[in-house]
Amino acid sequence: MQESVTLAELLSETEREILRLVSDRDVPTSGLYAMCRYHLGLDGSGSSGKRLRPLLGLLTYASIAGDYRAALPGAAAVELGHNFSLVHDDIEDGDTERRHRPTLWALHGIPQAINAGDMLFTLSRKALHRLTDLGFPDSKVLRLMRLHDDTCLALCEGQYLDIWASERSEPMSVELYFDMIGRKTAALIAASVEAGAVLATDDEAVIARYRAFGWALGIAFQLNDDLLGIWGEQASTGKEPTDVARHKMTLPVIYAFEHSGAGDKVGLEAVWRTDEPDDGQVAEAVALIERLGGRDYTRDQARRYRDKALAELDAAGVVDADSLEALRGIIVGVIKA
Repeated sequence: MQESVTLAELLSETEREILRLVSDRDVPTSGLYAMCRYHLGLDGSGSSGKRLRPLLGLLTYASIAGDYRAALPGAAAVELGHNFSLVHDDIEDGDTERRHRPTLWALHGIPQAINAGDMLFTLSRKALHRLTDLGFPDSKVLRLMRLHDDTCLALCEGQYLDIWASERSEPMSVELYFDMIGRKTAALIAASVEAGAVLATDDEAVIARYRAFGWALGIAFQLNDDLLGIWGEQASTGKEPTDVARHKMTLPVIYAFEHSGAGDKVGLEAVWRTDEPDDGQVAEAVALIERLGGRDYTRDQARRYRDKALAELDAAGVVDADSLEALRGIIVGVIKA
Protein backbone atom coordinates (compact mmCIF):
# COMPACT_ATOMS: atom_id res chain seq x y z
CA MET A 1 0.00 0.00 0.00
CA GLN A 2 1.21 3.52 -0.71
CA GLU A 3 3.27 4.94 2.13
CA SER A 4 1.30 6.87 4.77
CA VAL A 5 -2.12 6.08 3.25
CA THR A 6 -4.63 5.61 6.06
CA LEU A 7 -7.88 3.67 6.22
CA ALA A 8 -9.70 7.02 6.44
CA GLU A 9 -8.14 8.02 3.10
CA LEU A 10 -9.19 4.72 1.53
CA LEU A 11 -12.74 5.36 2.69
CA SER A 12 -12.68 8.91 1.35
CA GLU A 13 -11.41 7.72 -2.05
CA THR A 14 -14.10 5.02 -2.17
CA GLU A 15 -16.83 7.56 -1.42
CA ARG A 16 -15.53 9.87 -4.15
CA GLU A 17 -15.72 6.95 -6.56
CA ILE A 18 -19.31 6.25 -5.47
CA LEU A 19 -20.26 9.92 -5.82
CA ARG A 20 -19.32 9.73 -9.50
CA LEU A 21 -22.34 7.49 -9.86
CA VAL A 22 -24.88 8.99 -7.45
CA SER A 23 -24.48 12.70 -8.19
CA ASP A 24 -27.57 14.39 -9.70
CA ARG A 25 -28.20 13.86 -13.42
CA ASP A 26 -31.15 16.17 -14.16
CA VAL A 27 -33.86 17.99 -12.24
CA PRO A 28 -36.76 15.54 -12.75
CA THR A 29 -34.72 12.60 -11.38
CA SER A 30 -32.53 14.41 -8.87
CA GLY A 31 -34.71 13.19 -6.01
CA LEU A 32 -33.83 9.58 -6.84
CA TYR A 33 -30.10 10.30 -6.63
CA ALA A 34 -30.69 12.21 -3.38
CA MET A 35 -32.42 9.11 -1.97
CA CYS A 36 -29.38 7.01 -2.87
CA ARG A 37 -26.98 9.49 -1.27
CA TYR A 38 -29.14 9.58 1.86
CA HIS A 39 -29.15 5.81 2.22
CA LEU A 40 -25.39 5.67 1.60
CA GLY A 41 -24.77 8.36 4.21
CA LEU A 42 -23.20 10.66 1.62
CA ASP A 43 -25.46 13.66 2.16
CA GLY A 44 -24.09 14.63 5.55
CA SER A 45 -27.24 13.65 7.44
CA GLY A 46 -25.89 10.64 9.30
CA SER A 47 -23.52 7.70 9.53
CA SER A 48 -22.34 5.90 6.42
CA GLY A 49 -21.42 2.69 8.22
CA LYS A 50 -18.01 1.02 8.42
CA ARG A 51 -17.52 0.47 4.66
CA LEU A 52 -15.89 -2.82 5.66
CA ARG A 53 -16.37 -4.57 2.32
CA PRO A 54 -14.74 -1.99 0.02
CA LEU A 55 -11.90 -1.61 2.52
CA LEU A 56 -11.21 -5.33 2.35
CA GLY A 57 -11.16 -5.27 -1.46
CA LEU A 58 -8.80 -2.29 -1.62
CA LEU A 59 -6.44 -3.71 0.99
CA THR A 60 -6.41 -7.08 -0.76
CA TYR A 61 -5.48 -5.42 -4.04
CA ALA A 62 -2.81 -3.29 -2.33
CA SER A 63 -1.36 -6.28 -0.48
CA ILE A 64 -0.59 -7.90 -3.85
CA ALA A 65 -0.08 -4.98 -6.23
CA GLY A 66 1.12 -2.21 -3.90
CA ASP A 67 -1.14 0.69 -4.92
CA TYR A 68 -4.88 0.59 -4.30
CA ARG A 69 -6.23 3.24 -6.67
CA ALA A 70 -6.84 1.05 -9.71
CA ALA A 71 -9.21 -1.10 -7.63
CA LEU A 72 -11.50 1.78 -6.59
CA PRO A 73 -14.26 0.97 -9.15
CA GLY A 74 -14.43 -2.56 -7.76
CA ALA A 75 -14.67 -1.21 -4.21
CA ALA A 76 -17.48 1.13 -5.23
CA ALA A 77 -19.33 -1.74 -6.91
CA VAL A 78 -19.12 -3.84 -3.74
CA GLU A 79 -20.47 -1.06 -1.52
CA LEU A 80 -23.30 -0.18 -3.88
CA GLY A 81 -24.26 -3.85 -4.17
CA HIS A 82 -24.26 -4.25 -0.41
CA ASN A 83 -26.48 -1.20 0.03
CA PHE A 84 -28.99 -2.32 -2.60
CA SER A 85 -29.54 -5.40 -0.45
CA LEU A 86 -29.92 -3.29 2.71
CA VAL A 87 -32.66 -1.13 1.15
CA HIS A 88 -34.64 -4.24 0.22
CA ASP A 89 -33.92 -5.95 3.56
CA ASP A 90 -35.34 -2.97 5.46
CA ILE A 91 -38.56 -3.23 3.47
CA GLU A 92 -38.84 -6.99 3.86
CA ASP A 93 -38.08 -6.89 7.59
CA GLY A 94 -40.27 -3.85 8.25
CA ASP A 95 -37.36 -1.96 9.84
CA THR A 96 -38.05 1.76 10.15
CA GLU A 97 -34.58 2.76 11.38
CA ARG A 98 -31.00 2.10 10.25
CA ARG A 99 -27.95 3.73 11.80
CA HIS A 100 -30.20 5.90 13.99
CA ARG A 101 -32.05 7.42 11.00
CA PRO A 102 -35.33 6.56 9.27
CA THR A 103 -34.92 3.91 6.59
CA LEU A 104 -35.52 4.84 2.97
CA TRP A 105 -38.95 3.21 2.76
CA ALA A 106 -40.05 4.85 6.03
CA LEU A 107 -39.27 8.25 4.50
CA HIS A 108 -40.35 7.81 0.88
CA GLY A 109 -42.69 4.81 0.85
CA ILE A 110 -42.16 1.26 -0.34
CA PRO A 111 -42.48 1.82 -4.15
CA GLN A 112 -39.83 4.54 -4.30
CA ALA A 113 -37.54 2.67 -1.91
CA ILE A 114 -37.72 -0.46 -4.08
CA ASN A 115 -36.90 1.67 -7.09
CA ALA A 116 -33.92 3.23 -5.28
CA GLY A 117 -32.70 -0.23 -4.29
CA ASP A 118 -32.93 -1.35 -7.90
CA MET A 119 -31.03 1.78 -8.85
CA LEU A 120 -28.20 0.96 -6.45
CA PHE A 121 -28.02 -2.55 -7.90
CA THR A 122 -27.71 -1.19 -11.43
CA LEU A 123 -25.12 1.40 -10.41
CA SER A 124 -23.09 -1.34 -8.74
CA ARG A 125 -22.72 -2.99 -12.15
CA LYS A 126 -22.02 0.30 -13.89
CA ALA A 127 -19.23 0.96 -11.40
CA LEU A 128 -17.35 -2.00 -12.86
CA HIS A 129 -17.39 -0.50 -16.35
CA ARG A 130 -14.73 2.05 -15.37
CA LEU A 131 -12.25 -0.77 -14.91
CA THR A 132 -12.07 -0.97 -18.70
CA ASP A 133 -11.18 2.73 -18.85
CA LEU A 134 -8.38 2.09 -16.37
CA GLY A 135 -6.83 -0.51 -18.67
CA PHE A 136 -7.99 -3.81 -17.18
CA PRO A 137 -8.56 -6.48 -19.85
CA ASP A 138 -12.12 -7.37 -20.77
CA SER A 139 -11.60 -10.89 -19.42
CA LYS A 140 -11.03 -9.55 -15.89
CA VAL A 141 -13.96 -7.15 -16.07
CA LEU A 142 -16.25 -9.94 -17.27
CA ARG A 143 -14.97 -12.21 -14.49
CA LEU A 144 -15.81 -9.56 -11.91
CA MET A 145 -19.27 -9.08 -13.41
CA ARG A 146 -19.86 -12.81 -13.15
CA LEU A 147 -18.64 -12.76 -9.55
CA HIS A 148 -20.95 -9.81 -8.84
CA ASP A 149 -23.97 -11.61 -10.27
CA ASP A 150 -23.19 -14.90 -8.50
CA THR A 151 -22.88 -13.00 -5.23
CA CYS A 152 -26.16 -11.14 -5.67
CA LEU A 153 -27.83 -14.46 -6.43
CA ALA A 154 -26.43 -15.89 -3.18
CA LEU A 155 -27.74 -12.84 -1.29
CA CYS A 156 -31.24 -13.45 -2.65
CA GLU A 157 -31.06 -17.14 -1.75
CA GLY A 158 -29.92 -16.30 1.77
CA GLN A 159 -32.69 -13.76 2.21
CA TYR A 160 -35.24 -16.33 1.04
CA LEU A 161 -34.03 -18.74 3.73
CA ASP A 162 -34.18 -16.00 6.35
CA ILE A 163 -37.76 -15.01 5.47
CA TRP A 164 -38.83 -18.65 5.09
CA ALA A 165 -37.47 -19.48 8.54
CA SER A 166 -39.14 -16.46 10.14
CA GLU A 167 -42.53 -17.69 8.92
CA ARG A 168 -42.18 -21.11 10.59
CA SER A 169 -43.06 -21.98 14.17
CA GLU A 170 -39.94 -24.08 14.67
CA PRO A 171 -36.44 -22.54 14.48
CA MET A 172 -34.15 -23.58 11.67
CA SER A 173 -31.33 -26.01 12.42
CA VAL A 174 -27.79 -24.89 13.26
CA GLU A 175 -26.64 -26.45 9.99
CA LEU A 176 -29.17 -24.48 7.94
CA TYR A 177 -28.27 -21.28 9.79
CA PHE A 178 -24.65 -21.63 8.69
CA ASP A 179 -25.87 -22.18 5.15
CA MET A 180 -28.00 -19.04 5.35
CA ILE A 181 -25.30 -16.74 6.72
CA GLY A 182 -22.89 -18.16 4.18
CA ARG A 183 -25.16 -16.79 1.46
CA LYS A 184 -26.28 -13.58 3.20
CA THR A 185 -23.05 -12.41 4.83
CA ALA A 186 -19.99 -14.47 3.94
CA ALA A 187 -20.63 -14.51 0.19
CA LEU A 188 -20.41 -10.72 -0.14
CA ILE A 189 -17.33 -10.36 2.07
CA ALA A 190 -15.63 -13.21 0.22
CA ALA A 191 -16.52 -11.61 -3.13
CA SER A 192 -15.15 -8.24 -1.97
CA VAL A 193 -11.81 -9.83 -1.17
CA GLU A 194 -11.80 -12.05 -4.26
CA ALA A 195 -12.49 -9.08 -6.52
CA GLY A 196 -9.41 -7.28 -5.19
CA ALA A 197 -7.29 -10.38 -5.74
CA VAL A 198 -8.61 -11.01 -9.26
CA LEU A 199 -7.72 -7.46 -10.28
CA ALA A 200 -4.25 -7.73 -8.76
CA THR A 201 -3.01 -11.12 -9.95
CA ASP A 202 -3.52 -14.01 -12.38
CA ASP A 203 -2.29 -16.55 -9.80
CA GLU A 204 -5.35 -18.71 -9.15
CA ALA A 205 -3.85 -20.24 -6.01
CA VAL A 206 -3.43 -16.78 -4.47
CA ILE A 207 -6.97 -15.79 -5.50
CA ALA A 208 -8.36 -18.97 -3.90
CA ARG A 209 -6.53 -18.24 -0.64
CA TYR A 210 -7.93 -14.73 -0.50
CA ARG A 211 -11.44 -15.94 -1.22
CA ALA A 212 -11.16 -18.51 1.58
CA PHE A 213 -9.90 -15.75 3.86
CA GLY A 214 -12.91 -13.58 3.00
CA TRP A 215 -15.38 -16.42 3.48
CA ALA A 216 -14.06 -17.35 6.92
CA LEU A 217 -13.98 -13.69 7.92
CA GLY A 218 -17.59 -13.28 6.78
CA ILE A 219 -18.79 -16.17 8.92
CA ALA A 220 -16.82 -14.91 11.93
CA PHE A 221 -18.19 -11.40 11.38
CA GLN A 222 -21.80 -12.62 11.48
CA LEU A 223 -21.27 -14.81 14.54
CA ASN A 224 -19.60 -11.93 16.35
CA ASP A 225 -22.62 -9.78 15.45
CA ASP A 226 -24.89 -12.51 16.84
CA LEU A 227 -23.08 -12.32 20.16
CA LEU A 228 -23.22 -8.53 20.27
CA GLY A 229 -26.94 -8.61 19.49
CA ILE A 230 -27.54 -10.33 22.82
CA TRP A 231 -24.55 -9.55 25.06
CA GLY A 232 -23.01 -6.45 23.49
CA GLU A 233 -22.48 -3.27 25.48
CA GLN A 234 -24.25 -0.29 23.95
CA ALA A 235 -21.46 2.08 24.99
CA SER A 236 -18.95 0.25 22.79
CA THR A 237 -21.15 -1.02 19.96
CA GLY A 238 -23.36 2.06 19.53
CA LYS A 239 -26.56 0.00 19.56
CA GLU A 240 -28.69 -1.68 22.18
CA PRO A 241 -28.56 -5.51 22.27
CA THR A 242 -32.20 -6.19 21.39
CA ASP A 243 -32.07 -9.46 19.42
CA VAL A 244 -33.99 -11.47 22.04
CA ALA A 245 -36.65 -8.78 22.54
CA ARG A 246 -37.09 -8.66 18.74
CA HIS A 247 -37.26 -12.48 18.52
CA LYS A 248 -34.27 -12.73 16.17
CA MET A 249 -33.23 -16.31 15.55
CA THR A 250 -29.45 -16.00 15.66
CA LEU A 251 -26.98 -18.79 16.34
CA PRO A 252 -26.99 -18.61 20.18
CA VAL A 253 -30.77 -18.88 20.19
CA ILE A 254 -30.94 -21.67 17.62
CA TYR A 255 -28.27 -23.64 19.46
CA ALA A 256 -30.16 -23.20 22.73
CA PHE A 257 -33.39 -24.47 21.17
CA GLU A 258 -31.59 -27.50 19.72
CA HIS A 259 -30.06 -28.37 23.10
CA SER A 260 -33.02 -27.64 25.34
CA GLY A 261 -35.07 -30.14 27.23
CA ALA A 262 -38.85 -29.97 27.31
CA GLY A 263 -39.02 -27.50 30.21
CA ASP A 264 -36.34 -25.14 28.89
CA LYS A 265 -37.88 -25.22 25.43
CA VAL A 266 -41.24 -24.16 26.85
CA GLY A 267 -39.53 -21.24 28.59
CA LEU A 268 -37.85 -20.07 25.38
CA GLU A 269 -41.02 -20.50 23.34
CA ALA A 270 -42.99 -18.42 25.84
CA VAL A 271 -40.73 -15.42 25.24
CA TRP A 272 -40.85 -15.89 21.47
CA ARG A 273 -44.66 -16.01 21.56
CA THR A 274 -44.87 -12.78 23.56
CA ASP A 275 -45.18 -9.81 21.19
CA GLU A 276 -43.38 -7.38 23.49
CA PRO A 277 -41.57 -9.24 26.27
CA ASP A 278 -40.65 -7.11 29.27
CA ASP A 279 -37.12 -6.68 30.60
CA GLY A 280 -37.54 -9.47 33.12
CA GLN A 281 -38.66 -11.99 30.48
CA VAL A 282 -35.81 -10.99 28.18
CA ALA A 283 -33.27 -11.36 31.01
CA GLU A 284 -34.61 -14.83 31.84
CA ALA A 285 -34.38 -15.89 28.20
CA VAL A 286 -30.83 -14.57 27.88
CA ALA A 287 -29.79 -16.44 31.01
CA LEU A 288 -31.40 -19.62 29.65
CA ILE A 289 -29.64 -19.26 26.28
CA GLU A 290 -26.35 -18.84 28.10
CA ARG A 291 -26.97 -21.82 30.40
CA LEU A 292 -27.80 -24.03 27.43
CA GLY A 293 -24.45 -23.20 25.82
CA GLY A 294 -25.57 -20.81 23.10
CA ARG A 295 -23.08 -18.12 24.02
CA ASP A 296 -20.07 -20.41 24.43
CA TYR A 297 -20.79 -22.34 21.23
CA THR A 298 -21.19 -19.18 19.15
CA ARG A 299 -18.06 -17.61 20.62
CA ASP A 300 -16.04 -20.78 19.93
CA GLN A 301 -17.26 -20.88 16.33
CA ALA A 302 -16.52 -17.16 15.81
CA ARG A 303 -12.98 -17.67 17.09
CA ARG A 304 -12.51 -20.76 14.92
CA TYR A 305 -13.49 -18.93 11.76
CA ARG A 306 -11.46 -15.87 12.79
CA ASP A 307 -8.37 -18.05 13.19
CA LYS A 308 -9.07 -19.75 9.87
CA ALA A 309 -9.26 -16.32 8.20
CA LEU A 310 -5.89 -15.36 9.67
CA ALA A 311 -4.35 -18.65 8.56
CA GLU A 312 -5.60 -18.23 4.98
CA LEU A 313 -4.24 -14.69 4.92
CA ASP A 314 -0.83 -15.87 6.12
CA ALA A 315 -0.80 -18.61 3.48
CA ALA A 316 -1.64 -16.20 0.64
CA GLY A 317 1.90 -14.84 0.47
CA VAL A 318 1.19 -11.10 0.31
CA VAL A 319 3.79 -8.64 -0.90
CA ASP A 320 2.89 -5.40 0.88
CA ALA A 321 3.45 -5.67 4.63
CA ASP A 322 1.48 -2.50 5.50
CA SER A 323 -1.64 -3.80 3.75
CA LEU A 324 -1.25 -7.17 5.45
CA GLU A 325 -1.14 -5.49 8.85
CA ALA A 326 -4.17 -3.38 7.97
CA LEU A 327 -6.10 -6.53 7.03
CA ARG A 328 -5.04 -8.16 10.29
CA GLY A 329 -6.14 -5.06 12.14
CA ILE A 330 -9.61 -5.25 10.61
CA ILE A 331 -9.96 -8.90 11.68
CA VAL A 332 -8.91 -8.11 15.24
CA GLY A 333 -10.98 -4.92 15.37
CA VAL A 334 -14.19 -6.39 13.98
CA ILE A 335 -14.09 -9.86 15.52
CA LYS A 336 -14.07 -9.35 19.29
CA ALA A 337 -15.61 -12.67 20.34
